[in-house]
Amino acid sequence: MSTSPTASPFRQPKAVWAVAFACVISFMGIGLVDPILPALAQQLAATPAQVSLLFTSYLLITAVAMLVTGWVSSRIGAKATLVTGLSIIVVFAALAGASGSIGEIVGFRAGWGLGNALFIATSLAVIVASASGGFAGAIILYETALGVGIALGPLVGGLLGSVSWRAPFFGVAVLMAIALIATLVLLDKTPKPATKIGLLDPIRALRHRSLATIAVTAFAYNWGFFTLLAYSPYSMGDLSELGLGAVFTAWGVLVAIFAVFVAPALESRFGTVRVLYFVLGLLAVDLLVIAVWNDTPGVVIGAVIVAGAMIGLNNTLVTQAVMSVAPVERPVASASYSFVRFLGGGLAPWIAGLLAEAFLPNTPFWVGAAVVAVGILVLSTAHRLLRAVETGEDAVTTEDTEPDDAPRPVLVAVDGAPQAPAVAAAGGRLAVLLDAPLVVVHVPERALVDDAAADDGAGGALDRSLAAAREARGPGAPVSSETLAPVGTHGDVGGELVAVARRHHARAVVVGLPCDGALAALAAPSADRALWTRGPCPVVVVPDGTDPAEPVVPNEAAVPAGR
Repeated sequence: MSTSPTASPFRQPKAVWAVAFACVISFMGIGLVDPILPALAQQLAATPAQVSLLFTSYLLITAVAMLVTGWVSSRIGAKATLVTGLSIIVVFAALAGASGSIGEIVGFRAGWGLGNALFIATSLAVIVASASGGFAGAIILYETALGVGIALGPLVGGLLGSVSWRAPFFGVAVLMAIALIATLVLLDKTPKPATKIGLLDPIRALRHRSLATIAVTAFAYNWGFFTLLAYSPYSMGDLSELGLGAVFTAWGVLVAIFAVFVAPALESRFGTVRVLYFVLGLLAVDLLVIAVWNDTPGVVIGAVIVAGAMIGLNNTLVTQAVMSVAPVERPVASASYSFVRFLGGGLAPWIAGLLAEAFLPNTPFWVGAAVVAVGILVLSTAHRLLRAVETGEDAVTTEDTEPDDAPRPVLVAVDGAPQAPAVAAAGGRLAVLLDAPLVVVHVPERALVDDAAADDGAGGALDRSLAAAREARGPGAPVSSETLAPVGTHGDVGGELVAVARRHHARAVVVGLPCDGALAALAAPSADRALWTRGPCPVVVVPDGTDPAEPVVPNEAAVPAGR
């Protein structure tokens, strides 16, 4: 899994570029309609509240669809899900352009949202599965596509919208059709994941207080975000479609820069918790500025552009926070979190229009600022959990703690390295010594972002490791296995193993000497060595060259007393 530090993330196969291009077009859809909102209201005799439903229908359907994307992709495979999503976007974007009323556009935007949910849920996995030059490079490429799409959306919307309000919708349909054809031709069939996700798994995951708290915080943040995105164009004076496009392009550029470059630097320097409090507070203040000076277009334009920096930071840090504290598998946590946050983004534009009509034009921004402030208060209830993840303290909460009499297993992490069976056997003997169950955690070389990419050719190695573990554990003894949940970059392997160990309340974690294979990230200088620094239990390292039959048992001082 280790890669050359000089490898360029932009030297990729054609299949990766095809999907990356589709990502750019998909994310363009978020801000595409901003420059044409006033024109739609005027030419279709619609109120701002009715026009805001373009966002609401799109995002609410995206939210609900997020609950089923994992169920779909785990059954038909990543490429089939990707192609299905792209096809739906092409059809409904074209239908929106051919519409004759605001109601028709709203309905077709809902179908567009369904396709977008299917596409977003699988595009990152497909890029990582097909990319060359390392996983970190693949993530950089994906984040770049996201940023370019967000920045170009308003610009393209303004340019095409100056011709006709229909042109942006037809433009997306044509570009997505090109991306669809390229994906079909250039992308090889991806394997179906071994583990299927249940329809109710994302809903059940919200029973965990840590995940629910961060998701509600994201709901509040997205409420403010989409209030600004959907309703601020009406407070910018008589700007043309090109003028509005320029404003939101500047906004999108800041979103991209702060999400990709600034957020990781600030998080590394100050920690996720401190930066989140600060940035959410700034977003609330920014909305208050728009509310107070709502009749001054220059102030509104400046506040909207500056908000791009805050939104970029939040996009990265809130997602990182939820993935850090979620006590469930990462695909399930992502679906739960996305469902809640897109609900906030979908409801905000519609409510903003109703508030503006019932009260004053600046009322939506007062409400948006208040909702973001409530989000800060909600976030504070998870302060201990987030700080525990950052400092390495045990973040297990009462709600997630197993009964006192539940056995705590030994975890053994294996990849496709030659010494994996010896490591698994050592874990089995340690489980015998401690009279504990054994869980074999597979860390596949190509499954660092999505289970759909879990086939790294190491299936035989995993089978050998399981056989060695069962032989060492003894006949009839409990041995289970699971695949490491998705992570953002290869340096996050340690953090994910920490999450698995906490979820199982592990007695110990057994790994091989991390010098090759997927677990090499544990020893890389740039990697997140969370397993060593934040792990909730002892870590046993099995040296190279160990015979599977040789007894490898840790010093008793390394194993806590008790169960």
